[in-house]
Amino acid sequence: MTYNFDLFTVTLFTGILILSSHLWALLLPQRAKTFLIAFPRSSFWGNFLLLLATCWCVVLLRTLDLGEFASLRNFMIFGVFIMAILTFIFVREFLAVRAFGILLLLAAEVLLCAAFLRPEFCRLFLVILAYGWIIAGMFFVGMPWILRDLIEFIVNNKFRFRSAAIAGISYGLILIFCAFLWIEAN
Repeated sequence: MTYNFDLFTVTLFTGILILSSHLWALLLPQRAKTFLIAFPRSSFWGNFLLLLATCWCVVLLRTLDLGEFASLRNFMIFGVFIMAILTFIFVREFLAVRAFGILLLLAAEVLLCAAFLRPEFCRLFLVILAYGWIIAGMFFVGMPWILRDLIEFIVNNKFRFRSAAIAGISYGLILIFCAFLWIEAN
């Protein structure tokens, strides 16, 4: 396993992250809508998230057990830097969405590692979320306009926007509830 986070910490942190982001969208809808509409083509967020994803990949490669490929570790790290630079130079369109997709793929591993071989039933809320992030991450990296269209679809209708915010708040509360009620007891 790559990460040594326990299930309680990952579930609680993920629940708080989801709850706070969707609560922000519910309480400050205009600011959230403005941010969401600008996000897919944001140069700042594209550069920042690409840098974050690159650093995360480098840390992973430095700590990961590569087995018989351990002798290629430095070449892989160099390759990550080269790919990040080439992406920064040649893939400017929807860079924020693509980098966000990469981060979703990397974050899904954290969730799956924490839930691996755990007997608690509520770990499945984390596993379902992780596989949702994996599917979304693959689409966002390969077809980033999907997120732009999804954001427009949700933001252009007040009911859909409120429903999405309430759904996120509910899922965050479920994760926090599971962390304290079932996971902490074990």
